[in-house]
Amino acid sequence: MAETDYYKALGISQNASADEIRKAYKKVVRENHPDVKPDDKGAAARFSRAQEAYDILGDEQKRKQYDQYGSEFFKQAGSAGHPGGYQWSGGPGGGTVDLNDIFGQVDLGDLFGGRGGGGFGGFGGRAPRQGPRKGEDLRTEALVPFQVAALGGTHELQIRRGDKSERLSVKIPPGVEHGSVIRLAGQGQPGSSGGPAGDLLVTIQAAPHPYFRREGNNLSVEVPITLSEAALGAKIEVPTLSEGKVVLTVPPGTSSGTKLRLRGKGVASAKKGPGDQFVVIKIAAPGELSPRAQELHEELAKEDKDDPRAGLW
Repeated sequence: MAETDYYKALGISQNASADEIRKAYKKVVRENHPDVKPDDKGAAARFSRAQEAYDILGDEQKRKQYDQYGSEFFKQAGSAGHPGGYQWSGGPGGGTVDLNDIFGQVDLGDLFGGRGGGGFGGFGGRAPRQGPRKGEDLRTEALVPFQVAALGGTHELQIRRGDKSERLSVKIPPGVEHGSVIRLAGQGQPGSSGGPAGDLLVTIQAAPHPYFRREGNNLSVEVPITLSEAALGAKIEVPTLSEGKVVLTVPPGTSSGTKLRLRGKGVASAKKGPGDQFVVIKIAAPGELSPRAQELHEELAKEDKDDPRAGLW
């Protein structure tokens, strides 16, 4: 197997801090996510290598082992069925020897005198401990559409198990928040000696929406109206996340910045019920007036006796 440079896979130096590793990992998976570049095989490969690299470098103990032994330490351990097993090079034929293959699941501290004393003297006193071992958990991120995060749904996810890249359909609960972690039991690395598979931990990253903004379980959207609609009142169409466009009544004399509530049309939530949607009114002044419009506005200015800035300062 070829040696893998996990630091290079994330574009960082060997002295990178844990925070720098985490930020670099997020950047690589965000730029090469299968949903962003579905037809780019190179991006899929970079995405998988980044996941593999973060699984090692994001764990302090694994990172120390990698810095000392390289990526072959983990690849050989995984192929032998003993993740994290103890190994050395220089066995017969120059290959890699796994001590667990020789002695079984032995506590090497007992074998070499770490507990109970006696160096090798304690080795013959009890049988090697063997048994099923649970597989390692996998961690990944999922960039899901804004609407799926808010209302729930399914999302296709690409993960790497061992040497294989697989796609899973993940159920996204309604109202999931940005940064939440979904645990998929049994979808991690396979166990050894008949042990159960590990879990898959998916960190949800909600994609931004072009005009909706989320505030907890509420939504807000800015809607422009004309000067006449603001002064006289009007019925206008506004977008909603789940029901398309609905008709909203704008009261006469509505000012820019006024928030009008649409109850129950916010983010779905199984525990609290749906939130509300707030329509933020923005008065759009005409950019250019026709001669007739100019004349009418001048007449309105003469009739307008109220100073909106009176008493503000």
